[in-house]
Amino acid sequence: MLEGKSYLVSRSVPSSCEAETEWAYLANEVLSGKRPAPEDVGVEGLDEADGGGKRSKPPSPQPHTPDITEGHGSSRHASGGKEQQATGSNPIHSIGRDLTINCLLRLSRSDYGSVASLSRDFRSLVRSGEIYRLRRQNGVAEHWVYFSCNVLEWDAYDPYRDRWIRVPKMPPDECFMCSDKESLAVGTELLVFGMARIVFRYSILTNSWSRADAMNYPRCLFGSTSVGEKAFVAGGTDSLGTILSSAEMYDSENHTWTLLPSMNRARKMCSGVFMDGKFYVIGGVANNNKVLTCGEEYDLKRCSWRIIENMSEGLKGVTGAPPLIAVVNNELYAADYSEKDLKKYDKKNNKWITLGKLPERSVSMNGWGLAFRACGDRLIVIGGPRTYTGGTIELNSWIPNDRPPVWNLIARRPSGNFVYNCAVMSC
Repeated sequence: MLEGKSYLVSRSVPSSCEAETEWAYLANEVLSGKRPAPEDVGVEGLDEADGGGKRSKPPSPQPHTPDITEGHGSSRHASGGKEQQATGSNPIHSIGRDLTINCLLRLSRSDYGSVASLSRDFRSLVRSGEIYRLRRQNGVAEHWVYFSCNVLEWDAYDPYRDRWIRVPKMPPDECFMCSDKESLAVGTELLVFGMARIVFRYSILTNSWSRADAMNYPRCLFGSTSVGEKAFVAGGTDSLGTILSSAEMYDSENHTWTLLPSMNRARKMCSGVFMDGKFYVIGGVANNNKVLTCGEEYDLKRCSWRIIENMSEGLKGVTGAPPLIAVVNNELYAADYSEKDLKKYDKKNNKWITLGKLPERSVSMNGWGLAFRACGDRLIVIGGPRTYTGGTIELNSWIPNDRPPVWNLIARRPSGNFVYNCAVMSC
């Protein structure tokens, strides 16, 4: 359960924090609205849009507990009722940097905008991205859904707080005036690829857009995925319509693109996932417009590709949108939009097994306008019905188990358009 604005990612707080909890007291004062934030730091999450009614939410993210917290309890009270100005003495110096960070990384990502306003050191931890690197190292992650239903406009949904968040509008550029764009969330960034070499990067650290470095071989309709601070892209088509076999890796820490060995097959309109420590590219169309049912597996250790024959065979509708696939707990699932079936990939026998149906109200145009993603330990389907007077975007989720899927509606909002682009940021 999520409880109020002082929600902690972990319930366990070091007892060392009990002896000196001035930072926690100030954080709770700001987060509860009793004390205004001393300065506007422009961090994502401070500007919210109203959402729909309350729904059941995904479970709290569970971190791997660092050694220094073992055997300690928690504290909810301020030390001696003492108050201090947020711009006064530094609480990091009071209890030590390691213990302070150990407390901070357990706060919900939603709270970091307010936390960053408490002191320069806190602000540096958040704005530099250090707190997110430490969260990643400790297995702490929240999964926010970013999607676009209008040109240059993006919204985010925070499932842990059941709230919609306004993302600043993208800078105007003729390369982004079409609705069909490519997008990818990696680390603390959302990358949006235009119809040329132009790439825009939205950073949650600054809550702003900026120009990003283009790939070595700019492309569209490619397969992509991300894990941690790394992203992988492969295939697609260039500006001349040539279908590509090349692949690249993006490092969001250094903002660099590195060429990888090329795939065995050139393909566009393919999809990518990361599973069992490897990058998979599935389906797509070859240069002769032949639909490919084979997949390819890139081994990061061996730096080589392996073809998996018939990997997407059994997924109907491959002549429409790229395969709608997602990985949860190293298991591969697909949304077969032609029959509205949910399928699971049998790795041992290289075939797809039908588990049940997709949400009843999820609609698409041959797969376009429907998003299917992994969101932590859940699968989510984003779409909704359309009418002459408008439509609705609905987010449905299901935690995979041994039973047929029972979809849970977690959020809904009005929308006049389909979902054109969608990405899940985990940090």
